[in-house]
Amino acid sequence: MTMQVGEGFAGEAPNLAHVNTVLGDREGPVGGAFTTALAQPSPGHVPFLVVVRPGVAVQPPTLFVNKATVEQGRHGELTWGAAQAGVAEGVVDALADGVVDPSQVDRLVLVCAVWVDPEADDEDAVRQNNRVATRAALAAGRTGSPPVDEVVALRGQAQNPYLRAAAEQRSKD
Repeated sequence: MTMQVGEGFAGEAPNLAHVNTVLGDREGPVGGAFTTALAQPSPGHVPFLVVVRPGVAVQPPTLFVNKATVEQGRHGELTWGAAQAGVAEGVVDALADGVVDPSQVDRLVLVCAVWVDPEADDEDAVRQNNRVATRAALAAGRTGSPPVDEVVALRGQAQNPYLRAAAEQRSKD
């Protein structure tokens, strides 16, 4: 395996999860990116190893890279706590389900770019949404989803929860 790239999304704002995964060989470009990111933190962006619990790192080694600058208080707690736990659970789910081949973990590393909205407020939802989004991203990476024809069929129809029209609709609901 050289590299599998996936995207997963779960939940609703502000507790939604958007996770991007890059799974690949430790000796390849993903391994290089993993090491570089871990060695070069910046203020508000400190990549860290995902753990099932302290002292028990997820396998394959998984790097949590926050997309939003971590803010003190609740946002930091949800990023370092609930989102990290959800990512750990999603990786373990993918291993248990065979999405990630357990016999290959000694060759692989995983980079997870994770969005936690600074307005998030529900620990359980953040955890569960990150679990689902991580598992979905790994599955998409494995299968090469979505297919190109599906992407092309959506030409001119891009949307997301933060796009103005979607935000305006939420405020009407």
